[in-house]
Amino acid sequence: MMKALIVEDKEHIRKGLLHLLASVNIEIMVVGECESVREAVVVANACKPDLIFLDINLTDGTGFDFLDKTEDLHFKVIFITAYEEYALRALKIGAVDYLLKPVDIEELKIAISKVSIVSEETQREQIATVRKVLNNDDNDTLILSLQDSFQIIDLKELMYCQSDKGYTTFYLNGGKKYLSSKSIKEFEELLPEERFTRPHQSFIVNLKFIDKYDKSGTIYLKNGIKIPVSSRKKDNFLTRLFSRNKN
Repeated sequence: MMKALIVEDKEHIRKGLLHLLASVNIEIMVVGECESVREAVVVANACKPDLIFLDINLTDGTGFDFLDKTEDLHFKVIFITAYEEYALRALKIGAVDYLLKPVDIEELKIAISKVSIVSEETQREQIATVRKVLNNDDNDTLILSLQDSFQIIDLKELMYCQSDKGYTTFYLNGGKKYLSSKSIKEFEELLPEERFTRPHQSFIVNLKFIDKYDKSGTIYLKNGIKIPVSSRKKDNFLTRLFSRNKN
């Protein structure tokens, strides 16, 4: 049976999660509930849980403070967070399992099943990515988790993204390109809406690199690359293009 610890500063969230865990068809025993970093460190060291449900913001610090103080222990983590755009963006980039408050039982089941098959080493790398994003308050960069590294992308130099079979390639001004295993839809949610547009199912384009738009339905970038505009997205694209011009 998997031992779990709930680390969350809101009592009603802890109790609600406890109730949901009791109702799912998964062998989990909750060994403790904590609202602070200090309390959670003591309980984790005493009980050696296999899984931590961890809030990002606690009464006396953050979930990352807790992870720092328990780095010698072995457990998996599912983050719990309210809808905070920046924190959610970081969690998505890092591919870490998370639950939005209030916790939904189906999302809970999915998160538990996903985290159970991820190795500890992989999850540590994922959490490191989340931490880097949260510590980076610069809206001009995006951190990609690649197969063997974390790549910092300067959004001012990102010309366009292209999707292919569930993967996304980032094309930068100057010729560099990087391949991510995440879908283009995930990046559409992460890239600043005021600077990027998705004129086609397979492309996201940086508005500042558009040289011209051919009324036949083709975008020409400043380096000569042609990007198609789908008929379904044409009106929205033109609205975005002209709105940027006014600004």
